[in-house]
Amino acid sequence: MPQALEGKTAVVTGAGRGVGRAIALKFAAAGARVMACDRDEASLAQTVERIREEGGEAQAFAADLSAALGVQNLMASALDAYDRVDVLANAMRVIEPGDLLEMDAAEIGKSFDLNVRVSFQLCQAAARRMIAQREEATEAPAAGASTGAIVNLSSVAARRAAPKTIAYSVACAAIEQMTRSMAVALAPEGIRVNAVAMGSLMTAAMRESLRERPESRAAIVRATPLGRIGDAAEAAEAALFLASPAAGFVTGQIVDVDGGRSILDPLDLPAL
Repeated sequence: MPQALEGKTAVVTGAGRGVGRAIALKFAAAGARVMACDRDEASLAQTVERIREEGGEAQAFAADLSAALGVQNLMASALDAYDRVDVLANAMRVIEPGDLLEMDAAEIGKSFDLNVRVSFQLCQAAARRMIAQREEATEAPAAGASTGAIVNLSSVAARRAAPKTIAYSVACAAIEQMTRSMAVALAPEGIRVNAVAMGSLMTAAMRESLRERPESRAAIVRATPLGRIGDAAEAAEAALFLASPAAGFVTGQIVDVDGGRSILDPLDLPAL
């Protein structure tokens, strides 16, 4: 999809690294003007620099979106730079490992605040802007035309029991249900809402984890039918499809990018 987002403005959060960076790069390569956001200013600057080096257009907005007015300021910056918002890729995620019996209210609250509340507010703010743009348009949109697209980032952890990351798993489950509910609520407005659920992808965080526990690589590969660890760019491809006109009749869907890991029976027992 070389120019699937030509003329569109995309807001991408979590764009400083990992899947968020891959999405920002992929959207820019597809013709979008990208408002890239991350709280890590240095990493974010690298993303924007790379987009520009590759001939794309991007602006950086470094901020902690959980802070008061963080989401509103991001949307205002996107409007100042590009005058509209057509796509939101909500890729900011925080994983806080912890033992169930040891976690305190602050740790649980942080996971839900950063992963769920901020995601909700981002979707809400983007949808409001998309609807306003449609109402401000001088020409009536064509029948069936999309008002905008929202792509959330989840994880297959939403549907798997992971005791050491229970707060993150529950937050991802909330994001997936939020995605479905918002898809129904915003369908009359012409806004599509979908999510990409990640499996094991080779990001900087994954590389660090494998350095600490090299034996994990073989275990991940064994648990993945396609027999390898995925790449962040593959999740970005799924996000691009969901954001593009090619997915014009797709909404409320959770697309797993996990090499088949979530459908594998780990016991592989013969039929009884």
